[in-house]
Amino acid sequence: MYKIKEKPEDFIVEEITNIEPKQKGRYSMWWMKKRELTTMDAVKKIAKKLRIKERFVGFAGIKDKKAVTKQLISISRAGKNKTEELDIEGIKLEFYGFSDKPVSLGDLEGNRFEITVRNLDKIENIENKKVKNLFGEQRFSSQNAEIGKLMIKKDFQNAARKIAETEKEVAEYLDTNMTDHIGALRRLNIKILRIYVHAYQSYLWNKAAEEIDGDIELPIIGFDTEIEDTKIRELIEKIMKEEGITYRDFIIKEIPELSSEGGVRELFVKPQNFEILEKGEDELNQDKYKIKVRFFLPKASYATEAIRQIFT
Repeated sequence: MYKIKEKPEDFIVEEITNIEPKQKGRYSMWWMKKRELTTMDAVKKIAKKLRIKERFVGFAGIKDKKAVTKQLISISRAGKNKTEELDIEGIKLEFYGFSDKPVSLGDLEGNRFEITVRNLDKIENIENKKVKNLFGEQRFSSQNAEIGKLMIKKDFQNAARKIAETEKEVAEYLDTNMTDHIGALRRLNIKILRIYVHAYQSYLWNKAAEEIDGDIELPIIGFDTEIEDTKIRELIEKIMKEEGITYRDFIIKEIPELSSEGGVRELFVKPQNFEILEKGEDELNQDKYKIKVRFFLPKASYATEAIRQIFT
């Protein structure tokens, strides 16, 4: 069985931005290079050092923990000089320019990957093929989708309790405001809360994608989802019935910013500019081989899924 991420340098990710820097602006923008940290861990460390709230650090996408990654972030409420002086283990910041608005989720073209695939029985002939555009494991973490479902079902009590297991500020708020579960959830950056809802939508999309084929767009379920194709509509409604949800559940009046109208996603994606950079013996696994590849994927596509489908 192949292995990836045996060491951080085996999984290198560089974000390709679509944001042009300006000479002046309210927000400073930085290339954040990190190693063995999640994006959110890095954001927390930066905010703590700068003595600002985490919501004042913007980012376009969530990057892997066991990896070496480069992504664009924005910072407000902290000066350029102070930010340049930061010294945080595992994080390096490189000034990019200014902007009139923060870097937000989705503000990128995609990501370029360099991945070393290890523990191979032989040097394989790799076919760069279309793969199902499944959401990868990092989208879900241990219970993100479960928490997302609790939110759309308006079970804020259990959603807050589960989040409190890992988020200190939510736990501390609940200690003194035991019944204010919405208030507890709002202790988190709204971008983080959206990740839970998006994780559940991604889980639903993957379930549908596993059962269908073709060069089509498959709906990401939300309150505004409309499906003309009878076969796809019947599949989606079957999954929703199994899950005990409706389209209207994605309207969250208690926290309107979490309401999601849905969208569409290509069922298949093909890695672009695919190259084999290196082949040889695997120094980490005796009598095995490794292959290092480079490719580009558009935003919201997952390299872990592309590698899984190419190598199995």
